Amino acid sequence: MTVPIITIDGPGGVGKGTLALTLSQKLGWHLLDSGAIYRAYAIFAMDHQIDLDDEAALVAMKDQFSMRANPTDKGVEIFVNDENVTERLRMETTGSSASIIAKHLKVRDALFHYQRDCAVMPGLIADGRDMGTVVFKEAPLKIFLTATAEVRADRRYKQLISVNESVNIAQILSEIKARDERDQNRSASPLVPAQDAVIIDTSDCTQDEVFDQVWQLAKDRQLVG
Repeated sequence: MTVPIITIDGPGGVGKGTLALTLSQKLGWHLLDSGAIYRAYAIFAMDHQIDLDDEAALVAMKDQFSMRANPTDKGVEIFVNDENVTERLRMETTGSSASIIAKHLKVRDALFHYQRDCAVMPGLIADGRDMGTVVFKEAPLKIFLTATAEVRADRRYKQLISVNESVNIAQILSEIKARDERDQNRSASPLVPAQDAVIIDTSDCTQDEVFDQVWQLAKDRQLVG
């Protein structure tokens, strides 16, 4: 039986995670946060003093790496080899490190099948940067979210100060632009919309407005009742 899949791609700070979680909860489908996989892999590499530019060493560590997600009332906790890395996963340095390892084609190949195995009934919401272009090309509904770098920096700044992080919005904006540059220009699975993706600019939209647009698209394609 073909597993229904909705992919949600786009850069950081556009609302992919919120949309993906809301859809998965409303539909009762499985959720794949591919960004969390790359962040967790980056944490494992850093903890083992592996050079993030050493593609061979990054691939070789695959057999020692394991990750699991533990849903809770407050969200999803992420464990790497039984260590809770949820807080570290959200750090800007972790996101930047994940972007660096994601440029390696062989690393992406190593994690490809892990992601493909997440497509099981009753359905999957896949959140990432190449879900619609590489991992789930067959998905009947592909969404690509976008927003200006300035809006995304402001959102990230507010998110971090809400948890008492000491941050500088100018630095956040600089890191977002640098990550966009890496993601859009890497040779392995660059960050681009799939040809058949629906592009939604979330710069001036509320989370509810974005959800309503995607929900209607899912209904139009008979993915929901």
